[in-house]
Amino acid sequence: MIIKRRMSEGRAALHRLLEGSPLRRRGTIAALLLLLPLCLMIVTETLHRGSLTGAFEWFTDHIQVALFNYVLYFSLLALLYAIVGPIVWATGLMSLLVTLMALISYFKLKFIGEPFFPWDLRQNKEGLNIFPYISSFSSAAKLSVLLLGIVGVFLLRLIVPKLSMSWPTRLVLGVLAACLVYGVGVQTGWAGSMARQLGYKEIVWNQEKTYADNGLMVAFIMNVKHSIIERPDGYSDKEMSRIAQVIAQEQASPHGMEPDGADMDNGLASPSRPHVIFIMNEAFWDPTVMPEVTFSEDPIPTVRKLQQSFTSGNLLSPQFGGGTSNAEFEVLSGLSMSLLPQGAVPYQQYIGDSLPSLASYFASQGYYSMGIHPYDGWFWSRNRVYRSLGFERFRSKTGFENPQTRGFYISDKEVTEHIIDEVRTSERPMFIYAVTMQNHGPYTKQRYKEHEVQVEGQLTEEARQILETYTQGVRDADNALAQLIAYFEQSNEPVIIVFYGDHLPMLGAEYSVYVQGGLISSPQAADWSLEERKRMRSVPFVTWSNLAMERQVYPVLSNTFLGSVILDSLQMKKPAQFALGARLARELPGMTGPLYADSQEKLYSKIPDQAASLVNDFRLLQYDLLFGKRYVANAIDSEYIYNPPQENYKME
Repeated sequence: MIIKRRMSEGRAALHRLLEGSPLRRRGTIAALLLLLPLCLMIVTETLHRGSLTGAFEWFTDHIQVALFNYVLYFSLLALLYAIVGPIVWATGLMSLLVTLMALISYFKLKFIGEPFFPWDLRQNKEGLNIFPYISSFSSAAKLSVLLLGIVGVFLLRLIVPKLSMSWPTRLVLGVLAACLVYGVGVQTGWAGSMARQLGYKEIVWNQEKTYADNGLMVAFIMNVKHSIIERPDGYSDKEMSRIAQVIAQEQASPHGMEPDGADMDNGLASPSRPHVIFIMNEAFWDPTVMPEVTFSEDPIPTVRKLQQSFTSGNLLSPQFGGGTSNAEFEVLSGLSMSLLPQGAVPYQQYIGDSLPSLASYFASQGYYSMGIHPYDGWFWSRNRVYRSLGFERFRSKTGFENPQTRGFYISDKEVTEHIIDEVRTSERPMFIYAVTMQNHGPYTKQRYKEHEVQVEGQLTEEARQILETYTQGVRDADNALAQLIAYFEQSNEPVIIVFYGDHLPMLGAEYSVYVQGGLISSPQAADWSLEERKRMRSVPFVTWSNLAMERQVYPVLSNTFLGSVILDSLQMKKPAQFALGARLARELPGMTGPLYADSQEKLYSKIPDQAASLVNDFRLLQYDLLFGKRYVANAIDSEYIYNPPQENYKME
């Protein structure tokens, strides 16, 4: 009873102190609105950078842009205050939002080298995929303290007065704050000028540095504009007609022309249509390229043999450590992530009812187009997107009955057996795009009972264990590929198999295994040389076929151009973007945001001048197909470009 009375007396005293008179009340509100954004900014930048020292170093080195961040924190808090009323509630909501934002960005940077983008909010449940990595390296106690602190802020409402303003004042404050945040987000003229005057500098292809230099809040809100794809300069029906002529010339050239006897209506030169099987193996990469690590035996003997006998090379992935759907998007669509905002996810942001792709093209040639992925169909929106891409059928995890698992996921061997069963029972030639799951991270010690391949080198015990676990998954993938080849070696059915990884694996925090293995010199991606950037994006691809095909080797090739290579191998006519892509690949075979490679394997950090015109043509074509009016269909490949989704699309 005494405690309750004392609390009541204390609360009354606090109320008198904070709002004893109208003037004092307004002064208290003003002081809190000015002070709280500064406190929130310090907490957010500390979490985002991983240390209070890092936050203060940024403050002292970037005072003007720190002021810009403060203005945005103030505006957001003012907006929430105008909406909810009590300043404690507004502060609690703001604390919750910015803390989550900072933690997500910190962990994304730690594991995949990307900060938190506005378009990440579209990922829904996909974002939960990083939790297994976080649990291995984060402190539960630290997260608990943050959560308790936020709860404590809300509980302050029990003793702190509402400190709310009148509705007219809140309305004016809210409108002004909303206008400022909106202006910065879409970068209106005045907002862009203010940002530049306050020291904002953006490096679109290096968002890690953009966030490091400009602060989390400014970089995040200024990135909102990049989620809005603007009409490129020069885009028009007339310009697309000119580009269509370039495409038609490529289709008629020796590079794209079928040999004598080709059936142009069917697209395929040979009267026998081979099965076409793409296998994008999860995180498949050759770990033996690390110079400071030795292996007890070659973990990928099948791939090594194919590299000596069949068309093969190194793909320049648009991703590292995650974002499988973007690698998939480039291969299937023949379009390029390098011409979209960094961090974009086309499967969730840009693909509407239909988009011409390899799946729709092969379907138009009489093939049965099927996607296979032994994981949840909703992941990366594949259940919807595969229909838009022209697949006739998609088998997700629910279509696997009593599957064999290996480690945490359905095994690569199980996927191989499903591919064989589909080919064996199909009455039509098949185009299969299979995305495996077995070797998805994290690569924890308890994943496999034993490791067939041991590694040695100047590695910590944790790094050695991670690498051996990953290498076992690579060995299993290689064995599954060998099993698939063995089946077709005994079969009379013509086939071409294309096998590759989607991206390099996430091997430890801050690229620890790669640094210890000697592949890169620094855990900071901003410090990498162009050659190191190339190493961290290069995954092997190999092919196998029981048809006579000329062997080609591609030292560098973006995923965007892989479809063109395979269509050439099959002597098939290349449609629209695949034809222009083939033309571009002869000059600039490597295109992935911060890294470009020309036909002589010379590396660049930006588009080289000699390829700029052709890249711009490709940019216009990509815009036309993804966002524009599809003017190019007025001149060429109209049936392919306007081919609607399969009416009998089946999701398993």
